[in-house]
Amino acid sequence: MPASNRIKNQHLLWRAAFGPMAENAASLDTISQKDLWALLVKTSAKPVQKLEVTKNPADEYMPGMTDPKEMEKVLSNQELRKKLREQSRDDLKKGNLLWIETMVNSEAQLREKMSLFWHGHFACRSQNSFFAQELLQIIRSNALGNFGDMLKAVSKSPAMLQFLNNQQNKKSHPNENFAREVMELFTMGRGNYTENDVKEAARAFTGWAFEPRGGFVVRKFQHDDGSKTFLGKTGNFDGDDILNMLLENKQTANYISRKMYRFFVNENVNEQNQQWLSKRFYANNYDIAKLLEDIFTSDWFYDEKNIGNRIKSPVELIVGIRRFLPLQLENDQSQLLLQRALGQVLFYPPNVAGWPGGKNWIDSSSLMLRLRIPQILSANDAMDIRPKTDDDVQMGQMMQAVKKMKEAVKGGTATIDWAAVNAIFEKVQRDKLLETITATVLQTKNKVSNAVLDKYINTESRENFIRSTVVNLMATPEYQLC
Repeated sequence: MPASNRIKNQHLLWRAAFGPMAENAASLDTISQKDLWALLVKTSAKPVQKLEVTKNPADEYMPGMTDPKEMEKVLSNQELRKKLREQSRDDLKKGNLLWIETMVNSEAQLREKMSLFWHGHFACRSQNSFFAQELLQIIRSNALGNFGDMLKAVSKSPAMLQFLNNQQNKKSHPNENFAREVMELFTMGRGNYTENDVKEAARAFTGWAFEPRGGFVVRKFQHDDGSKTFLGKTGNFDGDDILNMLLENKQTANYISRKMYRFFVNENVNEQNQQWLSKRFYANNYDIAKLLEDIFTSDWFYDEKNIGNRIKSPVELIVGIRRFLPLQLENDQSQLLLQRALGQVLFYPPNVAGWPGGKNWIDSSSLMLRLRIPQILSANDAMDIRPKTDDDVQMGQMMQAVKKMKEAVKGGTATIDWAAVNAIFEKVQRDKLLETITATVLQTKNKVSNAVLDKYINTESRENFIRSTVVNLMATPEYQLC
């Protein structure tokens, strides 16, 4: 039996966005996938509003200074460095929560979802909150634009140059870290270049750096202007030449389109469909919006085998719940604890390869917490988790997150607008209510047994029935999939 119109639309919203929002969920039975896709594109076409939580510290502590040596001297002050580190930690938390709120509430859902994808692709940990903020702005501004433009802007950002040590890449002592990761993780993928290509590319990137204000500079006296051989071509290449040659190589289009297929469609890649995407992406000069259109308007994207097979990342899970259950959470710090306990903290990827995703999101302790979140948020927390006697760090973090979330609920700071949720089902007959709610909350073919649900559903009123059914369905392993 083919998927219903609603399931297909929810599939599109979970993959190209962060799931349906309560206020528009009722319309998903009738709107076509074509019209829904057009709406996602339209609402993400407006100019990007910067998520700004901090100003450039140079403007505050080095106003009017232009001499790099004088600026470096100011920044070398130990007390100032300590103050800036503490400020950056706070700012990164603020930036994290501001971006979460944007994912939940912005109508530019396609842009924010793509930004989350690129945030993992161009994975970077910067202890400088201003640099991290500017990198996110580059990603969000280019998320639906041209991949080549974004690659070049990211490669010249102070956050990435610092993270991958290119500030130390000098003619006399080439540092290969940046050159290697640009090829292995950002463009072609491992196995499509040689160690000599890494060495030669590193020479081309010598001198690429940033000055104390964060502006990109090429330090000419530190740049190796000798002849280099890269990917079979020889010349006096600089960093821009290397990036251009990587974009000219069809393997880059293949690597990016394959990664996007695994993220947006299915971890088990259909080679024919992926190769079609790769050729189109290259022919369209790395136009990201056109690649997404090729994915989300194809018939095969809506094949049953591609629906309900993907484990939601922690951020997708948190944001998706909050979109369907309109939520006011004054103690928003608990979301940082949840991210940490579940293994995905924005701005803190585990390494330059980003979050591995897939089944790596789930282990015994994280699944336990995932299943608890809807009940904790709805103040319907009937269970009590007790850690094992050999409590480990991860379980300890999970317990802390549960405790903080409970505190938020008990303090009256977590409230759900259940009227908006009830409105989704106001035209549904009582005997069809359970079936309709299940089809709205879950994307999987395997449905939760009605006999099991009957044990936990509150039937005192229609409102209580809807509320308890939604919460209990969200607290199932099936809800972890989209």
